[in-house]
Amino acid sequence: MPVDDATPPVRWLTAEEATARLGVSRQTLYAYVSRSRIGAIAAPEDPRRSLYDAADIRRLSQRNRGGRSRRAVAASTISWGEPILVSAITRIEGGQLEYRGQDAIELSASATLEEVAALLWQAETMPPATASRPWPRARATTDVAGRCISAMAELAMAGRWTGRTDSVLPDAMRILHRLAWAAVGLPGTAARPSAPVHAAMASAWGLGPKAADLIRRALVLVADHELNASTYATRVVASTRAPLGACVLAGLTALVGPLHGGMTDELRHLLADPLVAADPSAAVALRLARGEQIPAFGHPLYPDGDARARALLEHLRPPPRVLRLMQAVHNATGIEPNIDCALLILEQRLRLPAGTALAVFAVGRTVGWIAHALEQWRDGALIRPRAVYPDANVA
Repeated sequence: MPVDDATPPVRWLTAEEATARLGVSRQTLYAYVSRSRIGAIAAPEDPRRSLYDAADIRRLSQRNRGGRSRRAVAASTISWGEPILVSAITRIEGGQLEYRGQDAIELSASATLEEVAALLWQAETMPPATASRPWPRARATTDVAGRCISAMAELAMAGRWTGRTDSVLPDAMRILHRLAWAAVGLPGTAARPSAPVHAAMASAWGLGPKAADLIRRALVLVADHELNASTYATRVVASTRAPLGACVLAGLTALVGPLHGGMTDELRHLLADPLVAADPSAAVALRLARGEQIPAFGHPLYPDGDARARALLEHLRPPPRVLRLMQAVHNATGIEPNIDCALLILEQRLRLPAGTALAVFAVGRTVGWIAHALEQWRDGALIRPRAVYPDANVA
């Protein structure tokens, strides 16, 4: 056949064609685009849809089929890859989340954060409650992350490992209460709450029992999530036998980043975009065409949707602008909102100060950070991976 009659190679593929060739979900496809591994453009005939670079997909597919070297396997552990630590705290498998073998979604129906703490910390008895006044009303303030970090810096040297879990539990509870006190915007020294943390926080925000129960659910749902970035930071610090307060401070400083707990702020900024209000489908298409992710949507560990978000959103009605964005993202990608989105909806529905979503996340996750610090202390090993120099020729 003459060369001129040959069929030219396909330059762009639809999402359906791209996922079929790669053998991956749409969520994974969008992750490749966000990491600049696959080029994408808006479809000329429909700007709300994206097309994907066929050459990039072909190269990626060939590399995936070719197997990986030991170095490649090691490198993959950094980004949603191979497991690198043994932990008996949380299991995420098949779209389900378990805390020490118990369904976290079921626990969120009635358990308090303190009850989940006892489970995750493997505490036979928790420090006894002491009489205390209800927390006062908090003033609406900004810079939630800064307040929480400052509060934890004050307790950075609290809670040294003695070889016995029960000896560090009073400091663990003091850290939890101090962070919650700062998270709601109360100044000065934290008072031990006369009620569970969720009720104390609701009282400080001037909320009633129904709102307090929503906060309780959210705190339980975010209590732990396996080896995420902030938890890994916590475990690295714990592996040096640093005090518990320093371990939690490490986790907190990682959480506030925009690719982790700070994702709630990214979504808030997106919702403030006039284009999202005017035409959310066009706004979503534009971001996807630029190779950007939609903040607070999708999660690599939940291909069928974040179970935590679903459990919380069952009890929340999203504001109209958020609902329209959720529909636009679903129509364009099939991706569902994740827990960050649900936490921002909680903040907006309860009419809480901006940044409250991150505050709830931080307070709940403190329980998980402490659990991982305790587990790492018991393990006794220093976490010290090696780096591969870029010029090294190691197979």
